[in-house]
Amino acid sequence: MTVHDTQISRRAVLAGLGGLTFCAAIGADGLQLIAEAQGATMANAQITPWVRIAPDGTVTIFSAGAEMGQGSMTGLPIIVAEEMDADWSKVRIEMAPADKSVYGYTFANNQRMMQIVGSRATQLYFNDLRMSGAQVRKVLIANAAQKWSVDAATLKTEPGFVVNPANGARLSYGEIAAFGTIPDTLPTVDAKELKARKDFRLIGQAQPRRDIPGKVNGTAQYAMDVKLPGMVYATVLHAPVQGAEPESWNDDAVKKMPGVVATLKLPAGVGIVATHFEQAMAAREALKVTWGKSKVDGFDSEKVLDVDYVRVAADPNASATVLEKKGDTADAFAKAAKTYKAEFRNDYAYHAQMEPLNAVVRIDGDKVELWEGTQAPDESRSAVAKALGVPEAQVTVNQCYMGGGFGRRSLGDYASECALMAKAVGKPVKLIWTREDDLAHGRFRPQSLQTLEAAVDGSGKVVGWKHSVVGDGSILLHTGIKIPYYDVPNQYIERRGVAHGVQVFFWRGVGHISNIFAIESMVDRMAADAGVDPIEFRLTRMAATPKLRNVLETVAQMSDWKAPRPEGRALGVSISERSNSLGAGVVEISLDKASGKIRVHKVWLAGDGGIIVQPDAARANVESGIIYGLSGVLHERVTLKDGMVEQSNFNDYTVMRMSDLPEEMHVKFVDVATRPTGLGELGTPFIGAAIANAFFKLTGKRLVHLPFTPERVLATLKA
Repeated sequence: MTVHDTQISRRAVLAGLGGLTFCAAIGADGLQLIAEAQGATMANAQITPWVRIAPDGTVTIFSAGAEMGQGSMTGLPIIVAEEMDADWSKVRIEMAPADKSVYGYTFANNQRMMQIVGSRATQLYFNDLRMSGAQVRKVLIANAAQKWSVDAATLKTEPGFVVNPANGARLSYGEIAAFGTIPDTLPTVDAKELKARKDFRLIGQAQPRRDIPGKVNGTAQYAMDVKLPGMVYATVLHAPVQGAEPESWNDDAVKKMPGVVATLKLPAGVGIVATHFEQAMAAREALKVTWGKSKVDGFDSEKVLDVDYVRVAADPNASATVLEKKGDTADAFAKAAKTYKAEFRNDYAYHAQMEPLNAVVRIDGDKVELWEGTQAPDESRSAVAKALGVPEAQVTVNQCYMGGGFGRRSLGDYASECALMAKAVGKPVKLIWTREDDLAHGRFRPQSLQTLEAAVDGSGKVVGWKHSVVGDGSILLHTGIKIPYYDVPNQYIERRGVAHGVQVFFWRGVGHISNIFAIESMVDRMAADAGVDPIEFRLTRMAATPKLRNVLETVAQMSDWKAPRPEGRALGVSISERSNSLGAGVVEISLDKASGKIRVHKVWLAGDGGIIVQPDAARANVESGIIYGLSGVLHERVTLKDGMVEQSNFNDYTVMRMSDLPEEMHVKFVDVATRPTGLGELGTPFIGAAIANAFFKLTGKRLVHLPFTPERVLATLKA
C-alpha cells in the first residue's frame, strides 16, 4: 500500500460514500455514542468514528489497538462487531486516529491513553467497545421499526440484518444505512442488555487475523516502507555514555561529504540528514563529537550490582518504600519453627525488537504528518507536538505496522528527533536508527538485587514473608512483587531505590520477570527442604488461592507432572502472573554439563485470562511470550563499563536462535466466565524460576542470577 493510497483510504472513510456514521466521544459520565448523518456535518465537526455503515453493506470499524503481531487490530473490532451483530465477512478495519480523548481507554487516575502496553488492549477496551456495538445495533433496529411501523421491541438482529419475526421481513444494515437517521439522543444500553456469553458468535471463536494477508503478500505498510516526494534520510549518533549531550563536532568537514544536507544538535546526540541513507551512514561514521559530562560516566554495572546493591540491601537505615505490609512479620519470624533467606540478581536487558527504530515526518505549513509503527500513537503525537512547539491538533499520526515493540515503541523519542530534523531541513525526513545506536542508547529493563526471607510454623505452613528489591526504576522494579495468589498472613515487601542515570524502561513482563523468578525459586527451596512435591507445597503450605489452585492442577495434568522423565531430564514449575491474569507453567530441561548449556525441550502453561476473545491469537501471544522469556532467561544481558554499553549488536547481545526453541509448547486457557484480562505477557514471567527449579532437580544446585549463561551455569556447578 502506498502512502498516497493510505491518505485516500482515510478520506474515503471520513468523507466518502453516504451512509450512517457512529462516533464515540467521552464525557464526564463515561463513554457515549454520538452519531451523525454522513456528509458535511460530520466532517466539519471533526468527529472520528468507531463504526461506519455504507449502503453496500460494508461495515468499517476503527481499531485503536496498535498492531505488532499480537492481533489487537482484529480482536478489538470483533468486540464491536459481536454486539452490533455485524456480518464479519463484510467488516473492514481501519486504524483509529491518535486522539486519546475519543479513542483512549481509561486507566489509573482516570487517565485517557491509547498505549498498547501491559497487555491492556483487550481488557481495557472490552466494555466500552461492547457498549458501542450494542448502541449501534439499537439505532439500526429503531430505524427498521420506524420504516415498518412496528414496535422496536418485537424485532431482532441476525448477522448484518434486522429481522421481523412476525412476518419474516428483513432489512440489511446497508439498506438501513441508505435511509436511516440518527436520533439526537441515542438509546442507552444497560449492561444486562449485552449479549450473554452463550450467545457469542465471534468472541471466543477463532478468526483469521486481518493483518496477515498484507504481511504475507508484502502490501502491509511499515514506516520503513514510506516514500514521500522530496524525502531525505537521517540517522543519529547518540552519546556513547547515556545522558551526555554533544558540545561540538566536525560540522564543516561532515557537511562537505557527498549528499549531506545538514547536521543537527539533538537532546541526546547529533542528527545527520542526507540525500540517501548510505550517505547519512557514511557521515555518521565520519563524525567526531566532543561530549559533555554525564551522571553515568564511569558506571560499572557489574560492580554496582555485586557491591553497591548488596551494601544497600544490608543497610538497616537505607531509604525504602513500603509496598505491602500485612500482619506482624516480626512476630511471625520470632516464633517461626524455621526461617529461610536467599538473594537473587538480574542484569539489564535490551528490548531487541526486530525492526530498527524508524519514523517519517513531513511538515507542510502548520500541518505535521508522522508515519510510525508505535505502541502509543497518542504519546508520539504529544512528543512531536512538544518538540516542534505546536498544538497536538496540528499533528496527524499515520499508524503503521511494527516489527516488535515489547514496550520500547511506546515512547515518542525517535519520532520527535525525526520531527526536529524535518523542521530544520524543510523537507520530509525518514529517520532510521542503527542497531548499534539503539543498543548503546537503549531503554533497558533494570538490573536488580532481590532479598527474600520466609518463616515457617510448626505445621510446615509459610506464615511470614519478607521481600526487598534494590535497583533503579521505581515501578519497573516492583511490578509482580506482591503475592496475592498466596494467602501468607504476615508480609512485608519494600523497594530500595537507587539512581544511576542509566535509561530504564518497560520490558515485556517488566518487574515480574525478576520478582517472580525470586519468589518462585524461594518457594521451591522450601518445598525441597520439606521434602514436599513443589505443586503440593504451593497448594497447601503456601495456601494457594482457588484461582491459583485451578491453574496449578491444570498444568500438572497437562504435563503429567509426576510421570518419570527420560534420563538427564527434569521438570520445574512456577506460577506466572501479569495484568490480572494468572497462570502456572512447567518446563522440561536437560543440561550439557561440559558446555553449561541448558536446553528447554518442552513447555506447558495453563492460564486464567478470563474471556478469550480470539483463542488462536491469544495462544500465539502466550507462545511468543514464552520464547521471549526463554531468550531473556538463557541469553540476554547488557553490561556497562566506564559508563558505556559493552554490547553492540546481535553478535554479542545474544538472543534465542531457532535451533534452541522448545520441541513442544502447550498452552491451555481455563474456562472462566469473566471479562478478559491481559495475556500478552503471561508467557514470560514464569520461565526463570521454572528453569532454575528444574536445574536444581538435575544438579542439586541453585541458579540465582539471570540470565543463566553457560559461564554462570558452569560456575554454579563448580561452586
